[in-house]
Amino acid sequence: MRINICGVKIDKYSFDEVIQLIVKHALSQSKPEYVVTPNAMHVLTLQKDANFQEIYRKAFLVVPDGVSLLWAAKFLQTPLKGRVNGTDLFEKLCAIAAEKGLKVFLLGGRPGSAEKAKETLVARHPALQIVGTYCPPYGFESMPTELNSINSTITAAAPHILFVGLGAPKQEKWIAANYLYLGVPISVGIGVSFELVSNMVTRSPVLMQKAGLEWLFRLLVEPGRLWKRYVLGNPAFILLVLKQRLGLFNSLSQNLDCANSNESAHKVK
Repeated sequence: MRINICGVKIDKYSFDEVIQLIVKHALSQSKPEYVVTPNAMHVLTLQKDANFQEIYRKAFLVVPDGVSLLWAAKFLQTPLKGRVNGTDLFEKLCAIAAEKGLKVFLLGGRPGSAEKAKETLVARHPALQIVGTYCPPYGFESMPTELNSINSTITAAAPHILFVGLGAPKQEKWIAANYLYLGVPISVGIGVSFELVSNMVTRSPVLMQKAGLEWLFRLLVEPGRLWKRYVLGNPAFILLVLKQRLGLFNSLSQNLDCANSNESAHKVK
């Protein structure tokens, strides 16, 4: 079952249920699928990006990473079962992968973060098979030779789960463009999780996580990079949710048409 938050359909599964579904699919090694982990920023981006919308429609699972989505769902009287935080998902899946003999590949992150995350996770779970890590150069998505090299490296490693930390929507767009060719059972976009697991970026205290204030901690730690997302993005998201509650929300396609019209008008000026 999926609920609707500002036109985005989100799966109503608990964290444990999501883990079970992903592990089951990875073990079955059936057709490749991918998982997206939306937060408020994703919802805002989806209002004006048709390609991103299509990627979401085809996802195996759409799970609520941002606590703002839990608040919105409750306010809209369609509560979710809980948060499925991308970093927690990454760590738990790696723990189970060690138990089940599933192979894992880490793609993306800041230089050195995937390798440091590997070291941290293998220290915790010695049986964990991380069969590759790679940090592509900036702008790699427009470099055919680099793209071919990445695909060849991943297919040769043959992981069961591919974790991609390129930031949204880049990571989702790369996954959607490549997952069928790669043949990896499950691909998951996880943002800055490599940095958090490796302690290259400090994660908020557990009490702040439980209180839904992890976003505030991240803003304080990296204000230059994140101020637009939270200071401008959060009010815009709240406005969208209010419109939905009042029955004033346009469909994603209508919002996209509006965004394109505004862009065209701006270009004419």
